Amino acid sequence: MSEEILVNVTPRETRVAVVENGMLQELHIERGWRRGVVGNIYKGRVQRVMPGMQAAFVEIGLDRAAFLHAADIVKPTQVADAAGDEAPLPPAPTRPIAELLREGQEIIVQVVKDPIGSKGARLTTQLSIPSRYLVLLPRTRVVGVSARIEDEAERLRLKSSVTALAPSGATHGYIVRTNAEGQPEEAIGEDIGYLNRAWALIESRSASSRVGECVYEDLTLPLRAVRDLMRRDVEKVKVDSRETCERLRMFAAQYMPGLAEKIEHYAGARPIFDLYSVEDEIQRALDKQVPLKSGGYLVIDQTEAMTTIDVNTGSFLGQRNLEETVYRTNLEAAQSVARQLRLRNLGGIIIIDFIDMTDAEHKRQVLRQLEKALARDHAKTTVYEFSPLGLVEMTRKRTTESLERQLSEPCHECGGRGMLKTPETVTYEIFRDIVRQVRQFDAQRLLVIASAKVVARITDEESAAVAELEEFLGKSIRFQSDEQYAQEQFDVVLL
Repeated sequence: MSEEILVNVTPRETRVAVVENGMLQELHIERGWRRGVVGNIYKGRVQRVMPGMQAAFVEIGLDRAAFLHAADIVKPTQVADAAGDEAPLPPAPTRPIAELLREGQEIIVQVVKDPIGSKGARLTTQLSIPSRYLVLLPRTRVVGVSARIEDEAERLRLKSSVTALAPSGATHGYIVRTNAEGQPEEAIGEDIGYLNRAWALIESRSASSRVGECVYEDLTLPLRAVRDLMRRDVEKVKVDSRETCERLRMFAAQYMPGLAEKIEHYAGARPIFDLYSVEDEIQRALDKQVPLKSGGYLVIDQTEAMTTIDVNTGSFLGQRNLEETVYRTNLEAAQSVARQLRLRNLGGIIIIDFIDMTDAEHKRQVLRQLEKALARDHAKTTVYEFSPLGLVEMTRKRTTESLERQLSEPCHECGGRGMLKTPETVTYEIFRDIVRQVRQFDAQRLLVIASAKVVARITDEESAAVAELEEFLGKSIRFQSDEQYAQEQFDVVLL
């Protein structure tokens, strides 16, 4: 599988695209005025303790107070293999929040989820510092290995290496990341040294910082992309900024010398995202409907509570029978769903409505296809069996806003509903409002200002109704169109 990482840098925005076999799989965006805060460590102050929610609000210097749950305060007491690179270790039983925190208390916290919508950032006191191959877990004394490293001998080798290389008397532990597979002890040792220096600096800053100050900031997007996304199967990292390219090469030379030569500067006249058709893919990723090669299609709806994905056969007729047509469409849809989740960065609860299948083996194969396609996803996913209604429920870890929420805002005309009242509906609202105004206020003439589409309908199709209304009220009514008015907007003016 051919994989490339493209980095597009402009003065106020940086974008990183992961392209596999010529198709866009992931897109990460960082804007200078709105950088994400996931991974940052702050000195905070407890604003309010809420025993009923087993949580507290903590002031960390952001626009809104951040949320800290009791389960994210108790530190792990034992080790288990992490389900993903940075999956949490099992916590001890949660104690009442009032026993753990008091209002006004100063604490060191780390952001695990950016502010999303109206919700503040999500915090934890279980700090973790990532590097290329490891994640440092302060004050835990545990060593875990990513479950994505499946070879048992390699797992044992890595665990033994980390245990042997960790400083004697160290009071913290490590999780071995997927990227560490096959790496020599020297590389692991360099990471341990880097993490220990980083933690010493964090401890020093924590002691001297004021409330609301950031004591540790995660890397910028291009550096994070190289650290987290660059593996040996990545062919190239192409950067359209010479300065950023040099910075990435220096970073790679220090932390991943064997991969530094894969980073190259793109100096072509054509924009790098245009060259790989990434801009077109981004536009398509904002559409609700996703076409499938077979002629079927997906319909993706993102709501506050969950994301729903509906699978349809569309124009695909198949070759044999209905069950086989449905099965083939669902197999293709499973692959497309996995790609769209990564590309659109959809998280939380996801409900997939595959086309109904009667064959149990077909259902099993569709689930296997979905799980296989999700295996390359960097976010942790959990897929459940078909429900009695034929739906597949799954979850995907969400730490930042979806692509749609990053690039779009609710429609000003429909208020985010996705639908507009028809001109006919608005017409009858105007008629009702005219009657209401005449009964409440004394006026001889009325002027109605509305959108051109609504006024055209009133003066054409509803002219007889207007004449009847004038006769009934004994008032003269004039209509005026205004291009500035939205379709649902109108004013009734008494003259």
